[in-house]
Amino acid sequence: MKNYITIIGGGLAGTEAAYQIAKRGIKVKLYEMKPVKFSPAHSNQNLAEIVCSNSFKSNLLTNACGVLKEELRRLDSLLIKIADETSVPAGQALAVDREVFSEKVTKVIEENEYIEVIHEEITNVEEIAKEGIVIIATGPLTSEGLAKDIQKITTQDKLYFYDAAAPIISKESIDFHIAFYGDRYSQEKKKEESLEEWKKRIEEEREKQSYINLPMNQEEYENFVKELVNAEVVTLHDFEKREIFEGCMPIEIMAKRGLDTLRFGPLKPVGFDDPRTGKRPYAVVQLRQDDKQATMYNMVGFQTNLKYGEQKRVFSMIPGLQNAEFIKYGVMHRNTYINSTELLDETYNLKNNPNIYFAGQITGVEGYVESISSGMVAGINAVQKFNKIKKKEKEINKIPSIEMNKLNENDSPKVIFSENTVIGSLAKYISTPNSKFQPMNANFGILPELEGEKIKDKRKRYEKMAERSLGNF
Repeated sequence: MKNYITIIGGGLAGTEAAYQIAKRGIKVKLYEMKPVKFSPAHSNQNLAEIVCSNSFKSNLLTNACGVLKEELRRLDSLLIKIADETSVPAGQALAVDREVFSEKVTKVIEENEYIEVIHEEITNVEEIAKEGIVIIATGPLTSEGLAKDIQKITTQDKLYFYDAAAPIISKESIDFHIAFYGDRYSQEKKKEESLEEWKKRIEEEREKQSYINLPMNQEEYENFVKELVNAEVVTLHDFEKREIFEGCMPIEIMAKRGLDTLRFGPLKPVGFDDPRTGKRPYAVVQLRQDDKQATMYNMVGFQTNLKYGEQKRVFSMIPGLQNAEFIKYGVMHRNTYINSTELLDETYNLKNNPNIYFAGQITGVEGYVESISSGMVAGINAVQKFNKIKKKEKEINKIPSIEMNKLNENDSPKVIFSENTVIGSLAKYISTPNSKFQPMNANFGILPELEGEKIKDKRKRYEKMAERSLGNF
């Protein structure tokens, strides 16, 4: 067997897996096709490029993703560590300066003496797996050539869903005669405050606020929705299935579900008062800081498939964005994931070829932190298998490469995380047979119920589940 582990894909899962393997003293060959070849959504040469939102979601331990991040911190996750180091203000969430984040990850990986980064597209996984261990972490935008090879390896059709990214706007182009800073509820006017006292407090707290808010009255909102639902979208290829993942629903699709749908979704005004009136607006668009310098903001919940010209026209109707400079328009692209519930075990290991692991969104875990988690689990278990095989080779001098795939599963000790942890519950979810399998974010719903008396208060119940999860570490 080769004296290194191969990783295909230099995204979040691939780089985390590479780090976990290298820190255990095993060499890694990390293949990343950029900059030789780019996917439709990628644009820079760095590893761990963040394509969609810059948010790693909540840090709160009453949120499953917050618990997952804490689990990963305790297991020395490289990417969560760098995310913490490159964070930008985002209230109770962890959001990063995406450029600085990917630059730092790239630097750490490239400077690691155990990791060799090779910029080349790989389409022959089965050949590589005959002589060594390989982790496929090519993400939801796997190249066509590799996707065909994966289809052959898994002997099953690929599955698709659509993912969409929100536009990013220059802060200096926002009209602050209309826009105001504030986190939800933090700037809501208190009953005992006069209008002047409230405005003064908001101004004093301005630099601490994470979001820029754009209030809309009823007429502005209804005109915006009318134009949004009738705007031109990018035409999808005929051969592509139109399966849209609810977690990344394009805003124009959401708006078609009813006039008030957006007001109960990403544009809900709850927790805000308009400084111009002291009253709750009819709807609120939120912008979240996207870089360390606070010069760029992304439109929260505005994933879209609108044509670029239509994005400029329709989104400029939002009060405060009439002169908006769009640094990056929203894009929509097809994502790919395998039918993991039939193909993988709880270590992300391919059942019909134990030398192959998968990691990242291609497995059906949805989200940045979830992808990092899968990369860590796959990386740790690839090390376990590598060490076991090397030990056998020493004992019997050499295992013929043709016999590598025939090693008994019990010969490779597996690290399986408890289903009471978020890491373990995600791994169990993607490896448990399910005829209605869909991509899954971290959530408390996939963890086992608490034993004993049921706790009705959701917050307290989640606190107990978080306590149980972290107790496993």
